[in-house]
Amino acid sequence: MDIQVSASKLRGTVKVPPSKSHTLRAILFASMSNGISTVRNPLSSPDTEAMIRACEKMGAEFERKNDSISVKGCGKIQVPENTVIDAGNSGQVLRFIAALAAIGEHTFTVTGDASICTNRPVGALLDGLEQLGAEVLSSNGHAPIKVRGPIYPGSIEIDGEDSQPVSGLLIAAAFLPGETEIRVRNPGELPWVDLTLTWFDRLGIEYSRKGHEYYRVKGNTTLQAFDYTVPGDFSSAAYPLAAALVTKSSLMLENLDLEDAQGDKAILSVLEEMGAVFEVDSSKKTVRILPCSELRGVDVDINHFIDSITILSVLACYAQGRTKIRNAAIARCKESDRIAVMAKELRAMGAVLKETPDGLELHESLLKGTKMYGHKDHRVAMSLAVAAMGAEGPSYISGAECIAKSYGDFIRDFQALGAELEACS
Repeated sequence: MDIQVSASKLRGTVKVPPSKSHTLRAILFASMSNGISTVRNPLSSPDTEAMIRACEKMGAEFERKNDSISVKGCGKIQVPENTVIDAGNSGQVLRFIAALAAIGEHTFTVTGDASICTNRPVGALLDGLEQLGAEVLSSNGHAPIKVRGPIYPGSIEIDGEDSQPVSGLLIAAAFLPGETEIRVRNPGELPWVDLTLTWFDRLGIEYSRKGHEYYRVKGNTTLQAFDYTVPGDFSSAAYPLAAALVTKSSLMLENLDLEDAQGDKAILSVLEEMGAVFEVDSSKKTVRILPCSELRGVDVDINHFIDSITILSVLACYAQGRTKIRNAAIARCKESDRIAVMAKELRAMGAVLKETPDGLELHESLLKGTKMYGHKDHRVAMSLAVAAMGAEGPSYISGAECIAKSYGDFIRDFQALGAELEACS
């Protein structure tokens, strides 16, 4: 799917889609529980379907009921010998499921699409699994990986630049028959590990920690079924917020819980630093962004809300002075090399910028519409669409079907807000 986008003026209200990270964790923990859990308001996404298929391979059963998913948990790992699990395009499914599946005494393979098999390294995860006793039978540092379990309680040390292997090993440790210690070198993307630990707290999983460098997980966890409603996704909220700033418009966003642990809510503070003004109603879970006549460049360490690098690089082109985005090297290992592809596409629009090893330096620029590519990355495609809403002349973005990964109603929602945006065959 291609989309055509032209300069726009927006107004109205948008309901922010459900959190992908919470949806996937809810499905995973429900699958490991005893009894029938209900996950309400789940994100409709290929990643959600990939997690469901993976958990079915482990023995869980699923039933969709209107705007909820009923999950009959398996209580323990039941992966048959030589099972092949397809993670699709989901790094969370790849890392979380591989760690959990290794608990059982069997051989299994986890694979995924072309992006997963080239862009998402698994070295830290496999290092941790081997230290716990697993045998890695096949891997070139990426999926597909072939592993023979079981893993046992123990003490391990891994690199934590990418948070997902840390979360995956923490989750697996909760179900091992004894205590496990995890030491983390170079911890990064810290709020996403914290998000996993909020699930531990919610479900009563016993652990202790020293900062983000050391965790002790008691193990022998037995989970009971639960009922959970997925909150709105701050990563997805960044697009209408940025679009309002780019087009000097006012929008109301619904379904944003400012008390939630999602790391990407930090984007609100950065936007305020750039000059944005918000009206927040915590009781109603709404955020109104007001028209902003002038944005200011910022210097920002984006590691704690790394998914916002694509949209923040767009806003930097509309901000006076220089914006420096740093500590983002891990963004090169997402669905695409987000630093490189955003530099390429924004330059095509006329942006003045410099790519650095761990980020971008951008200056206020007059963007012009052009032909661009979404690079099979939902956050890149949506960010380029927002960039085009303030640019001179129409833009054409090919490969935009990837936006369904986290925001399936992106086109419909923005059309309802008045955006000059349409899908093309």
